[in-house]
Amino acid sequence: MTGRARARSRGRARGQEASAPGAVRAASRESAPAAVLPAEGPSEPVSRGRQKGTPGPFSAEAVTQISAGFQQVKLGERGGRRRDFYDVGINTRQAMEHVKESKSGTTGSAIQLTANFFRILSRPQWVLYQYHVDFKPPMESRRLRSALLFQHEEMLGSARSFDGALLFLPLRLHNKETVFLSETRNGEKVQITVTLTNELPPTSPVCIQFYNIIFRRILRILNMQQIGRNYYNPNDPLNIPRHRLTIWPGYTTTILQYESSIMLCTDVSHKVLRSETVLDFMVNLRQRCGSQRFPEICTKELVGLIVLTKYNNKTYRIDDIAWDHTPNNTFKRGDQDISFKNYFKTQYGLDITDGNQVLLVSYVKRIVPAGAPPPGPAMLIPELCYLTGLTDKMRADFTITKDLMDHTRLTPDQREGRLNRFINNIQKNADAQAELDKWGLSFDKQLLNLTGRVLPAERIFQGSRSYEYSPLRPDWSKEMRSLPLISSPPLNNWLMFYTRRNGNEAQSLLKALGQVAGPLNIRLQQAVLIEYQDHQESLLRALQHNVGPQTHMVVVVLPSNRKDKYDTVKKYLCVDCPTPSQCVVSGNLSRPRNLMSVATKIALQMACKMGGELWSVEIPLKQLMIVGIDCYHDTTAGKRSIGALVASLNQTMSRWFSKCVLQHKGQEIMDGLKMALSGALKDYLKFNNCLPSRIIVYRDGVGDGQLHSVVNYEVLQIMDAIKSMGEDYMPKLSVVVVKKRISSRFFAHVGGKVSNPPPGTIVDSAVTRPEWYDFYIVSQAVHNGSVSPTHYNVVYDTSGLKPDHMQRLTYKLCHMYYNWQGIIRVPAPCQYAHKLAFLVGQSIHREPSVQLDNLLFYL
Repeated sequence: MTGRARARSRGRARGQEASAPGAVRAASRESAPAAVLPAEGPSEPVSRGRQKGTPGPFSAEAVTQISAGFQQVKLGERGGRRRDFYDVGINTRQAMEHVKESKSGTTGSAIQLTANFFRILSRPQWVLYQYHVDFKPPMESRRLRSALLFQHEEMLGSARSFDGALLFLPLRLHNKETVFLSETRNGEKVQITVTLTNELPPTSPVCIQFYNIIFRRILRILNMQQIGRNYYNPNDPLNIPRHRLTIWPGYTTTILQYESSIMLCTDVSHKVLRSETVLDFMVNLRQRCGSQRFPEICTKELVGLIVLTKYNNKTYRIDDIAWDHTPNNTFKRGDQDISFKNYFKTQYGLDITDGNQVLLVSYVKRIVPAGAPPPGPAMLIPELCYLTGLTDKMRADFTITKDLMDHTRLTPDQREGRLNRFINNIQKNADAQAELDKWGLSFDKQLLNLTGRVLPAERIFQGSRSYEYSPLRPDWSKEMRSLPLISSPPLNNWLMFYTRRNGNEAQSLLKALGQVAGPLNIRLQQAVLIEYQDHQESLLRALQHNVGPQTHMVVVVLPSNRKDKYDTVKKYLCVDCPTPSQCVVSGNLSRPRNLMSVATKIALQMACKMGGELWSVEIPLKQLMIVGIDCYHDTTAGKRSIGALVASLNQTMSRWFSKCVLQHKGQEIMDGLKMALSGALKDYLKFNNCLPSRIIVYRDGVGDGQLHSVVNYEVLQIMDAIKSMGEDYMPKLSVVVVKKRISSRFFAHVGGKVSNPPPGTIVDSAVTRPEWYDFYIVSQAVHNGSVSPTHYNVVYDTSGLKPDHMQRLTYKLCHMYYNWQGIIRVPAPCQYAHKLAFLVGQSIHREPSVQLDNLLFYL
């Protein structure tokens, strides 16, 4: 089977969120006559959410301590708001009466765990005062606003933090509204109005954000370097010379208010760096492909990659290539023109050796004040940019991935040991302790202890039989082989395409499919064999001439996993001539020992792609529809967003409706998914002669900072889709946000050993958020490394389901993914939606035919 037939992880490369000194920013033509401008520091404003709190004691000594600290905590060090703070202040739990008192379940056996959290034992005893600052006339430049405001240091004091709109002081001004008069260099009079908007106690979200700023200072005291959002230790590199790779070890850190207390959540992170620069890569690429095709191929290879500029340790996403720019181009720096070459020489002492290299473009995300012109992109020098991460070719190289895993895949024991050493290093470092003492912060020396619960193993129903799986090996591939499936349509008219070179593999596959189909009760007629020439056009012609409305299934044996041939098959058979299809790479059929196992998986995929039902688990709730939603961003088609919705059609969750919608950049994804949900409800009505009385939506693919959008916008769209079925139709509705990109880790302590928690482990206290109805589930078993839990946040719920029932249902759905005979990390409809969106975004780039809506054709 091709790699596309397996579940794929969804790691998304992200660029630096705030502009960084050292990059050179191109100004838009509307905003300035100069071609480029140097980058400024981050200018993202802090949240203005109003907090109520009682001021604490505020001594002269405290003012002195805070003053010293504030002078060191500069805006440039803040790096923009961390992703966790986008979600602070969204209190969804208060609207749910049934979980106001308790959101914890009771089912299962207790298990003692530790988590990668350290309690804050003491917090600062001061109040932070928040002011809003207005300028009349308005001033666009943040630097100018800061300069004008700080002309009044005798009134404001030296301890302050100003982002261009909000001012934070550790002291209260005499009046609620204070007016200052300033003057620009040109003699222009400016009136500045400073208005007190809030008094923030040490537990407020903004103060907690300051704790994170302080802790990042601690990491810099430990000589760690910030790359992207995390901090890494360049002084302790792990070198893999034969692959020209270097690994920097590091940590993710976040301080937040959790259920039991304010805590530091920290996890081990690794940054893979390549020792080749972008210029090295471009020179080698030009030698391989020639000058004529170089611009096209170079753009395709580089756009989307993340690079590291070691002179300032910032990461950037390459968004474009400026073919008409070289290091000899100039930009305005103050009142003078300066070339890129001279800028980097004077600013960083770096000599650029190749004056003819083109420049890279990165559209750095940056929030600008209202009315200010949009900033231009950052211009990067290829010679100074180092490639990060791995290419697809590197990922396909077993020796490279194995060598990397040896260094980065930590066992629970190793991970816990690394975290304990990290906190001990902070405790032993005198400078770090002095910094913490200055602000009145101290941390626990031990990882957090907590109690979780392990849910019982589920019983699998297949045909007229049922069986259990081993909790230590949560898959049932062996148990299911000799049992008939719940249902499988007969495969009477199907085609197998192969090249002459792969004729033997095609014959072997046919024979193996015949052997495995009988016990599974898949009625398989002899396939029609069709040979095609080993090139894309021949394959497309063979499909066009042989596949028709009467064809039940198409199997294509591909000589390699080249994407173009796979895309050709899927485009034609998903859009132009809708027919379920299965691609198989011939290399997977050439090993006799594995052939029966491969054939079994292919037979199961073929069966469910035609509408078959493989297995089920017990779902007690009646008239229930489960919906999975995910998104994918198609960078090859104008950065369109692709939304996929998958909805259950029957009681056993074994039949699914699937719909994909393509939206243009900037459109709200849920606009199209609203129509898709209406289509799913209509199909459910046809299938069951009634509408569901309960709908549970699992919303995956929610990025950092998008929780507001789900709560305030998407839930309304879902309710509108429900109303479209009739004003009297009011089913119970739950919306659950699913997050996998989290830092939380849990460790079980059994018999004096540190191990991964078993599948079915639930954590719904201590490390959950008090303002949310949320819980963690460990649903997978991993044999190497540390298992990652999945975080579920119920953001809307009128169903009144007990937390126990919501947790158990979620875990049950992790058993229902038909592409893997075992438990997966997310509920099956989420993974189905991901597979559908990924197929459309990677290969089809168009909406699949409506004739395939009721089939799992994308597995």
